[in-house]
Amino acid sequence: MIEIPSDLHPDLVPLAFLLGNWAGAGVSDFPGAEKCNFGQEVTFSHDGRDFLEYVSHSWVLDAEGNQVKPLESESGYWRIDKDRKVEIVMVRDQGVVEVWYGELAKQKPQIDIATDAVARTAASGPYSGGKRLYGYVHSDLMWVGEKATPDVELRPYMSAHLKKVVTPGEVAEMARGLGDLPDDGIAFFK
Repeated sequence: MIEIPSDLHPDLVPLAFLLGNWAGAGVSDFPGAEKCNFGQEVTFSHDGRDFLEYVSHSWVLDAEGNQVKPLESESGYWRIDKDRKVEIVMVRDQGVVEVWYGELAKQKPQIDIATDAVARTAASGPYSGGKRLYGYVHSDLMWVGEKATPDVELRPYMSAHLKKVVTPGEVAEMARGLGDLPDDGIAFFK
């Protein structure tokens, strides 16, 4: 279920499905880099202004699912206008700053974005742009990213399936909203 916080800026209501803490796993595969499975934690938050704050951390996983080393970190700000056009400013730990533009699909929680501008530091690796697709599917957040470099045409390089993380405070709030439950717990399901 998608909840819309009462203090969410009205312009951001169409992006409310992104809000919260998400965690999951995915796969990374791009020429010149080691193919790997990765874990990821993503947070979309707001402070009442007209943007969502975005933070993502990912790390390489071994065959048993243990964290091996950091993979990528990025952060940024997401906005949407009245025509469902999305704009994002993002900074990555690899020394890349990007401006993304895209659109929220009609009648479904899906966002398709592409880079419009890319700036790189001297220490960053080769990168010329990308595309991403985010979707809210059966209460999960899924995404796939494409990447291009001067030597590699635009192609998929990462994708992940993330589940909403419920904090202890959120569990307590949900429990307060349940009201009186039967003592045996079974009658609740009848």
